[in-house]
Amino acid sequence: MKIHKIILHRLVMQLKNPFETSFGTFRDKDFFIVEAVDEQGRQGFGESVAFPSPWYTEETVETNRHVIEDFLIPLLLKEPLVQPDEVIDRFSAVRRNNMAKAAVEGAVWDLYAKQKGVSLAQAIGGTKHHIDVGVSVGIQPSVNALLSTIDRHLEEGYKRVKLKIKPGWDVDMLEQVRQRYPDISIMVDANSAYSLADIDVLKKLDKYGLDMMEQPLAQDDLMEHASLQKELTTPICLDESIQSFADAKAAVELGSCRIINIKIGRVGGITEAKRIHHYCAERNIPVWCGGMLEAGIGRAHNIALTALPQFQYPGDTSASNRYWKQDIIQPEVTMENGTIAVPDSPGIGYEINWPVLESYRIDKKVFTDRDL
Repeated sequence: MKIHKIILHRLVMQLKNPFETSFGTFRDKDFFIVEAVDEQGRQGFGESVAFPSPWYTEETVETNRHVIEDFLIPLLLKEPLVQPDEVIDRFSAVRRNNMAKAAVEGAVWDLYAKQKGVSLAQAIGGTKHHIDVGVSVGIQPSVNALLSTIDRHLEEGYKRVKLKIKPGWDVDMLEQVRQRYPDISIMVDANSAYSLADIDVLKKLDKYGLDMMEQPLAQDDLMEHASLQKELTTPICLDESIQSFADAKAAVELGSCRIINIKIGRVGGITEAKRIHHYCAERNIPVWCGGMLEAGIGRAHNIALTALPQFQYPGDTSASNRYWKQDIIQPEVTMENGTIAVPDSPGIGYEINWPVLESYRIDKKVFTDRDL
C-alpha cells in the first residue's frame, strides 16, 4: 500500500447553533481534512477533531498541525504499508497526540477500503446495516429552552438524549426534564465537572433512571471513579479517561465504569478503537460512539465504527443538518426514525463536495514522497 501524496486542508465551519459544555461555548469548528492519495490517484480522507484550546485533552488545532506536518506525514510516506493496522506502530515513535494520529490514520483506512473495493465498515469488521443514533444537547440558557430543544429532537426521531451537566445545572434540571419526559432514554455528560466532594449530589441523580453518567470526575481519576461507581446504581461511562487500550483495560479491571465511550480521535485511530471494542466485547462491557462536532468525513468514520457489534447504545453521530448549514460530503448524513444507514459503497461511502469544502478552506498544503 504505497501512499504517494498527502494533502492537508484546513477548514473553518460555523456551527448552526452554539454548543455549550461545562468547559465553554463553541461557535466555529477549526479542523483539518487529511487527504491520502495513492499512485493511481485514489483518495482517502480523515478528519481531525481537536479544539482550538486544550480543554478536552492536551491537543489543539495548532498542535495537530505541527505533529501531522513535521512528524506523522514523513513517517507515513517513508515506505509502503501492507495494511492500515500498521500505522499505529509506524507512529509509535510519537508519544500521545492521538487526535493528530487518528486524522492521518483515518485517511489511510478510507484509502485502503477503496483499494479493496469494500466499505470502511466491512474493512474493519462491521456487521450492522443501520445504527441507532441519539443527540447531544448542550447546556441551555434556561430549562424551558432545554425542554423545547428536547421536544424538537424527539420529534425528529432521535432515540436517546444526552444532556450536558455541571454543578448548578443538574438535579433541578433533571427533575423538570423527567417530569416532562418520564420514559425517554436519557444520559448525562459532566465532562469532568465534579469531584468526590460532590458525591451527595451525584447520588441524587440515581432516581432519574439514567442510561449512564458520563465522565463525572477528572480524566486521570480511575481510582476515584471506581469509588464513585460503588456508591451509584447509575452506570458510569468513561470518556476522557479512555485514551488507549491500556486505559480501557485498567478502567474495567478497577471497576471504574460499566460502559465505555469510544471516540476514534481520542484513542488514536480506528485500529486502537477496534482493540478496545474487542476487549469490551469479550468482557460484556457495552460501548458506544461519542461525537466531537465532526463534519461529514469524521461523521462517516463514526458510522463505520459503530457498525461493530458491541456498540449497544445509540451514539452521538447525528445527521449533518444537526450542526451544519451545508456539510462537506454528498449526500449528507441523514437520519430516519432514529437510525442512520451504514454505507455499503467503497471507503467511507460518501463523496467530497469540493465546492463546499473549498468555500470553508483557509489553507492547503501538499506533501509527496519525493519531498523526503
